[in-house]
Amino acid sequence: MKNIIITGANGQLGRAISNKLKKQEDVNVIKTDILEENDITSLDITNLNQVMDFIENKRPYAIINCAAYTNVDGCEKDWDGAYKLNSIGPRNLSIAAEKFDAKIVHISTDYVFSGDGDRPYTEFDTPSPISAYGKTKLAGEEFVKQFSNKYFIIRTAWLYGDGKNFVKTMLRLSETMQEISVVDDQLGSPTSTEVLSNIIEELLWTENYGTFHGTCEGICSWAEFTEEIFRIMNIKTKVNFISSNEYARQHPDAASRPAYSVLDNYMLKITNGYVADDWKKAIKVYLNDINNQK
Repeated sequence: MKNIIITGANGQLGRAISNKLKKQEDVNVIKTDILEENDITSLDITNLNQVMDFIENKRPYAIINCAAYTNVDGCEKDWDGAYKLNSIGPRNLSIAAEKFDAKIVHISTDYVFSGDGDRPYTEFDTPSPISAYGKTKLAGEEFVKQFSNKYFIIRTAWLYGDGKNFVKTMLRLSETMQEISVVDDQLGSPTSTEVLSNIIEELLWTENYGTFHGTCEGICSWAEFTEEIFRIMNIKTKVNFISSNEYARQHPDAASRPAYSVLDNYMLKITNGYVADDWKKAIKVYLNDINNQK
């Protein structure tokens, strides 16, 4: 029986990967988060002593780090908190993973790139983050590479799943609004936690270590993404396309976002031939699941 520890298990990705791995007979999923809740054990990944004791006790086959400070605007106002969770946490987990011979899967972000390019970023492009969130996530990546030999760093983007996310926000707003203004000059690849969980599982049992990009295939803007959501759900709310500058005037405290943060899953393709689902297919599956749960 292989113990697999999941940090941030109460988040969108943590829930998805927990549910996927629990279906395997030879896997014992150990769910952790900052707060103890039902079958989730409390673990503060920013506390090295606590992490070392926990990993020594559980002796996991792998640690999947889904914990992160993902509030992009909040990170700008709380650099210390962002560094603790996005940088020091992964460092601590990597130190423990190395000492007790466990693999570590660390989830990172498209925000490690500046977004000023005009083609999808591969794993061989040089990161240059423009926000506190991106900078602290990049520091986390560097710590993982520094302290662990058996690591998978997976950068993802525009994630949605079971929890608070952009998709559910748009659906909620459409219930009371006839028009919604959404940014149209930020491009990326919306990615479901189901697709990302498949990518994690694809790598987890291998020794294909390194840095990977893990997103759905295809490119769209936030406004185009919203239009596709409304089209699938037969929602008549109008989507007004606005610029990032317009959004910034309306939200002066908002952090800078990369304009073009499309990731190319290049390493997945050339090392094992894996191709993720297109973003339109993934969002349709996700919305159909929401309808079925009503």
